[in-house]
Amino acid sequence: MDVVQLLGANVRRRRKLAGMSQEALALESGLKRSYVSDLERGTRNPTVRALGRLAEALKVKPAVLLEEVQ
Repeated sequence: MDVVQLLGANVRRRRKLAGMSQEALALESGLKRSYVSDLERGTRNPTVRALGRLAEALKVKPAVLLEEVQ
């Protein structure tokens, strides 16, 4: 799986596990909802800063968002 698609899938999975909407995650991370949506669909290349903000909002380490899920 492409790393951008992997990140998007992990963000979506973690967001849903946390019971958050895209809007709530965007608000918590200081990103736009459309950016979060694009990331989750794998259509936008994330910045390192965005990765950190998303991880903090989801209360996980950034590396967790890049791990292959078994």
